[in-house]
Amino acid sequence: MSGHSKWHSIKHKKAANDAARGKVLTKHSKIISVVARTDPNPETNPTLRNVIQNAKSDGVPKDNIEKMLKKASGGDKDGAVYSEQVYEGFGPDGIPFMVSALTDNIHRTFPSVRTAFHKNGGNLGSSGSVKFLFDHIGVIRVKNEGKSEDELFEAAIEAGATDFNYDEEESEILTEFSDLGKVRDALTGKLEVAKSEPQYRAKDPKMITTQADLDRMEKFIAAVEEAEDVDEVFGGFDVDESLIN
Repeated sequence: MSGHSKWHSIKHKKAANDAARGKVLTKHSKIISVVARTDPNPETNPTLRNVIQNAKSDGVPKDNIEKMLKKASGGDKDGAVYSEQVYEGFGPDGIPFMVSALTDNIHRTFPSVRTAFHKNGGNLGSSGSVKFLFDHIGVIRVKNEGKSEDELFEAAIEAGATDFNYDEEESEILTEFSDLGKVRDALTGKLEVAKSEPQYRAKDPKMITTQADLDRMEKFIAAVEEAEDVDEVFGGFDVDESLIN
């Protein structure tokens, strides 16, 4: 299992600031449409309840979520059908990246991702070219709410977590990918779950120690995130604490 990443914590905290971007709204609209396709009622669809909570955690306004649910409950069976695509490649300095996209047209998405890589110092690879360098895990962020690190750790272990990282306001609970839902459900009622989702975490992340390298990496990530249909970008690096404000 990968170790604690301060960079992932910072990235999570910045998500709410990105909510004003239309892409964040589009991302959650697509996820909700997929999850709600068979059952648009969050009371009877626990997966839908979770993605709604994730949308709230990313700063999506309540009104927008209600509109998404209303559209999903309309039974638009002729609407777009999305599938998840995962792309692999290398960014600047040979750092590996995993990119996930939710798309209704892979012939549109793939060229867009490939162009973003090539124009920003990276190279898109073939399936399996970097995946072995990552762990596919479940990540659950919980609000500390005055609980001590020991109390949170005990709750995480009792729920079946594999690792735990304490932070000031929210802590991170890691699970096996297949156990994400089970652990999240076990924590519900005991802790306030802010967000839970699958992620790719590098097994041996490269440490970035200079501002110039960090700026280059952030520019690359921003370009790939802007590619058509891309939802998440996972890099095989961490950032020295001296560069994190």
